[in-house]
Amino acid sequence: MFNDRIDSGFPLAIVELLARVGSVASITFLLVLFQGEMRNPSEISSGEWSGLIFFPIGVIIGMVVAWWKEGAGAAITLGSLLGFYLVYGYFMRYHIAGWAFFVFASPSLLFLLHWLFSGAEHRRALG
Repeated sequence: MFNDRIDSGFPLAIVELLARVGSVASITFLLVLFQGEMRNPSEISSGEWSGLIFFPIGVIIGMVVAWWKEGAGAAITLGSLLGFYLVYGYFMRYHIAGWAFFVFASPSLLFLLHWLFSGAEHRRALG
C-alpha cells in the first residue's frame, strides 16, 4: 500500500511542480512582453483588444486560477487560447505564427494532467 502511494504521488508532485514553475515563467514573460503595449492603451484598436482579452489576459487569468482550481484554470487558459486563435486567425484573418502562442499556455496542459490524474487517484483511494 505504501509503495502504491509513493509510485503515484511522486510523478504527480513533479507534474504539479513543473506546471507551477512553468506558469510563473510564462506569466512573467507575458507581462514583460506586453508591458510596452499597455503603456498607451488608446493606440490599441478595438480588433486588437478583442484578441488581447483572450491572449494574454485570459491565459494569465487561467494560469492564476489553476493554482487553486487546476481543472477550471486549465479550461480558462485553453479556452482563451482557442478564442484567441478563432478571433485572430479565423474571424480577423491575421496570420498567426504557428504554435508560438501555444507555448505560453503549455503549463495549463500540465495543470490539466495533474487534475485528471489526481482525481483518478482520489477515486481509487476511495474505492
